[in-house]
Amino acid sequence: MYSKFLILCACLLHASLWAAEKPNVLFLFADDFTYDAIRAFEHTDIETPHLDRLANSGKVFTHAYNMGSWSGAVCIASRTMLNTGKYVWRAQKTDLKQAMTQGKMWSQRMAAHGYETLMTGKWHVAVDAARCFDQTSNVRSGMPKDTPSSYNRPLMGQPDPWSPSDPDLGGYWQGGKHWSEVTADDAVAYLQKGAGKEKPFFMYVAFNAPHDPRQSPAEYVAKYPLDRIQVPESFLPEYPYKDKIGCGPTLRDEKLAPFPRTEFAIKTHRAEYYALITHLDAQIGRVLAALDASGQADKTWIFFTADHGLAVGKHGLLGKQNMHEHSLRVPFLVKGPGVQPGKIDASIYLQDVMATSLDIADAQADDVDFHSLLPLIEGKSTQATAAPVYGAYLNFQRAIIVDGWKLIAYPEAMTLRLYHVAEDPEELHDLADAPAQQERVNTLFIQLQALQRKMDDPLEMVPAIIKPGA
Repeated sequence: MYSKFLILCACLLHASLWAAEKPNVLFLFADDFTYDAIRAFEHTDIETPHLDRLANSGKVFTHAYNMGSWSGAVCIASRTMLNTGKYVWRAQKTDLKQAMTQGKMWSQRMAAHGYETLMTGKWHVAVDAARCFDQTSNVRSGMPKDTPSSYNRPLMGQPDPWSPSDPDLGGYWQGGKHWSEVTADDAVAYLQKGAGKEKPFFMYVAFNAPHDPRQSPAEYVAKYPLDRIQVPESFLPEYPYKDKIGCGPTLRDEKLAPFPRTEFAIKTHRAEYYALITHLDAQIGRVLAALDASGQADKTWIFFTADHGLAVGKHGLLGKQNMHEHSLRVPFLVKGPGVQPGKIDASIYLQDVMATSLDIADAQADDVDFHSLLPLIEGKSTQATAAPVYGAYLNFQRAIIVDGWKLIAYPEAMTLRLYHVAEDPEELHDLADAPAQQERVNTLFIQLQALQRKMDDPLEMVPAIIKPGA
């Protein structure tokens, strides 16, 4: 009996030491955060000092993508992919309750390998977060409750019914305190209460910001007067294919600003977007300061990304339900033990963060579709994990990116668009009709069809979309 007791004690000690040797993982997640909305990405109109410091002290992935969505709420698809590790159409078909019961959700996999799991903020996955994490606090829905006054505005020559800094309008102030501040409060509290002291932690800190309604305190709104805001280079009064690609006036995101778009309306929405991002940046700064104060920063991997991007006036669009770079691409920042500062241009999917954290935890991920980024981060590989890049939105849009070229297909509109995104990142020049590019269009279309099959894409695009002679 005594010997069995000693064996048990030895096993428990070994398990404790095994867990203690593993680094923490702090995952900071935003919503509707486009890839260039950080000053470190050479965006001159916005203040993000804390994210800038994170970017400058770690790795910056310049081409991180979301695959798209089977839902108008793109965040649902993105977060389901993130937490199941499955590509978009496989994630759609995943029985989430069964996955949770089997311990297959991201947090459960981390817990099974010695991690204390903590979550606060936006969840938006169709299973109970409280059953997936050891601790949860202030689990939020998809977005703060908005009001009719936040739509179809502002109109030239008319009083604006909306105020981004008025707490009486609810939204982010529902409950009495701005949701970004509450989420940061929860993360700070986890760290102050000793997260990571006995076991390494996996902390999932998911902000709703900068998703609309774009509300932030008055001092942040004041930072962005309209004379400071530039109209996007790709500004259009209306996107020419908006109705046949599912981005017309009936789509909630697109209803935020009036049709046709005006420079005044777009400047106003961008100003409010920037203010909410700067306020979010301040909350992220509080979390990072708490991590430093905890004494655990040197043994913590920090990841910052978002579930998808946002147009906010580019190409005449407001939302994320499109295949342009502003909506597919997100920022992706990594800081961790031994990580050297620098930029990585290889294309990745943001959901690769799941596989990366499992790699850090020494967890098997054979059934995960996405890939660990550690070889790229450590300089052991230059191979893109998303090559080629695949994009999809409902049955209205498909896209492929290969070697700096992007082909977008609109099946309902029977239209193709071609951009040399390596040289034209703002996608200002559609080359699909250029005679010199017809062979490229045809080749990319065939590659896109092959990629659809690999992704178990339910949409079969007919070759008739290719113009005669292409």
